[in-house]
Amino acid sequence: MYKIASKKTLNPTVTEMQIYAPLVAKKAKAGQFIILRVDEDGERIPLTIAGYNRENGTVKIIFQIVGSTTEKLSHKNEGDYIADFVGPLGKATETENIKSVCIIGGGVGCAIALPVAEEFKALGAEVTSIIGFRNKDLLILEDEFSACSDELIVMTDDGSYKRAGNVTMPLKEMLEAGKKFDMIIAIGPLVMMKFVSLAAKPFGVPLTVSMNPVMVDGTGMCGGCRISLVKDGVRTIKFACVDGPDFNGYEVDFDEAISRSRAYFDFERKAHEKTCNLFKGVN
Repeated sequence: MYKIASKKTLNPTVTEMQIYAPLVAKKAKAGQFIILRVDEDGERIPLTIAGYNRENGTVKIIFQIVGSTTEKLSHKNEGDYIADFVGPLGKATETENIKSVCIIGGGVGCAIALPVAEEFKALGAEVTSIIGFRNKDLLILEDEFSACSDELIVMTDDGSYKRAGNVTMPLKEMLEAGKKFDMIIAIGPLVMMKFVSLAAKPFGVPLTVSMNPVMVDGTGMCGGCRISLVKDGVRTIKFACVDGPDFNGYEVDFDEAISRSRAYFDFERKAHEKTCNLFKGVN
């Protein structure tokens, strides 16, 4: 059992928790993830590590309430316990020989992008961060990004806060103006990462995206998290849990990934509704 050391609401659908898991905290690196179960009968879900404190033995997770399991998790409070918390899993984000990096986060994906930005800043790289949200009410982690970025650009789709538009707009402007990056890292919704890849490709800047498909065991055995990469017309299959979650954004078959991500949409919606009904009047 793993104790919830702290809990904080970031916006109406996004929650931050610190989980006491000293063995995971000891080994965790930016870009890796964990798999948890809320209770003994629960499903296994992957969540990217949003931070860690080796001294305190805690690991930070940030999640959006989108399904049954995240709904259950959101009803847990500080001092409560969850059944399983396994990790760190996956490969850490590559940071070697990168002196100037552009970090792009979309929505709750900013929770994944933040520790990556913090890691690059700690290594002395120049960090430009672009974070985007549908509207002001969904904004998270602005102060944290500001603290670790040499330049921070905040976008909202509806223009309700800072600049109106999507994250590809300032990226294209900077690249067209001659801004040089050793690497672009995009983390967020699949559609966002697809269009960031399309926007950056003409400029030839190396681009990494973080993939978070359906996952079960986290060891490469189930095949549920498979990702198709296409290079020079040759298609190869990789598994996000062991080969990723970071991949070359120019090689990812985003259309296939988007299609597969929708396979369980109706099931997840119904499961979420059922779980919400169970918690009516609770807390």
